[in-house]
Amino acid sequence: MNTITRIPVAAAALGLGLLAGTAFAETWDMPTPYPDGALTTGIVRDFAAAVKASTGGKIDITVHSNGSLVRHPEIKRAVQTQQVQLGELLISSLSNDDPVFGVDAIPFLASSYDAAKKLDSLSRPYIDQRFAKVRLKVLFTIPWPPQGLYTKKEVDSLADLKGIKFRTYNPATSRLADLAGTIPTKIEVAELAQAFGTGLVDAMLTSSATGVDTKSWEFISHFYDVQAWLPRSVIVVNAEVFKALPEDQQKALTDAAAALETKGWATSRQRNEEFKKILADHGVSLHQPSQTLGDELAKIGAIMTAEWIKTAGADGQAIVEAFHR
Repeated sequence: MNTITRIPVAAAALGLGLLAGTAFAETWDMPTPYPDGALTTGIVRDFAAAVKASTGGKIDITVHSNGSLVRHPEIKRAVQTQQVQLGELLISSLSNDDPVFGVDAIPFLASSYDAAKKLDSLSRPYIDQRFAKVRLKVLFTIPWPPQGLYTKKEVDSLADLKGIKFRTYNPATSRLADLAGTIPTKIEVAELAQAFGTGLVDAMLTSSATGVDTKSWEFISHFYDVQAWLPRSVIVVNAEVFKALPEDQQKALTDAAAALETKGWATSRQRNEEFKKILADHGVSLHQPSQTLGDELAKIGAIMTAEWIKTAGADGQAIVEAFHR
């Protein structure tokens, strides 16, 4: 990871006070794990542009894509320690830190955009609270399209997957891989093509967007639209950095975040269909899961929902109960 020197927040705040009434510009760094063409990368670049415009250039955010500045597992810590001011990460990747972070990766709990938005609204207070405890402020979330099953061969039931190496990216996908009788193998998005090409993995659950971004047609031939869940990326800013800003710049950030969250959800829904068509146009066979496969995956979902509630405790129970009302 590159070494970045930062002015301490207290000094920055003092500088703002001393320079009251004069132009004061800040250049912020924002790492994201995903490549330039990725769905969420486009949204965060729009966010950066909106913030620059609304602050008259006083906050200029440089987006560093594809893990080029900070790798995905290190982004949370980098924002906490002010190596960077803000960043994007997958919420469910933090579920080892707290089970509640894994709420949107519970298989088949929320399998549509409307259901995922409801779950997002219900879980956000709990998510925001947990980030606040570690000096991070949530700005907005972006949903990835529903997770589909990518394979090198046709699959009619879980028996067809038994014993193969299955790409995972968070604790939920690892548990699902276990329950499906496969071998979980953690691989980041940037390493997918190489992992499939060298035989490290043979199948994966991921979105249509990631399938297109990674040119998955070069290493898989089938896509099953199982709509397992819609994982959310979250954009967080260091809370102390945010508080040190003048009120008008704080408002510019939160206003831009609200606008780009709305755009992100709408764009994800629209582009999911476009992404699936691109997969098909490149020779990937698109399938709906067989009745057998669907039933088997639903049983895994029920097991994992119960397990998640048990580990997430009262807060998890409250979220799921509210979701089913």
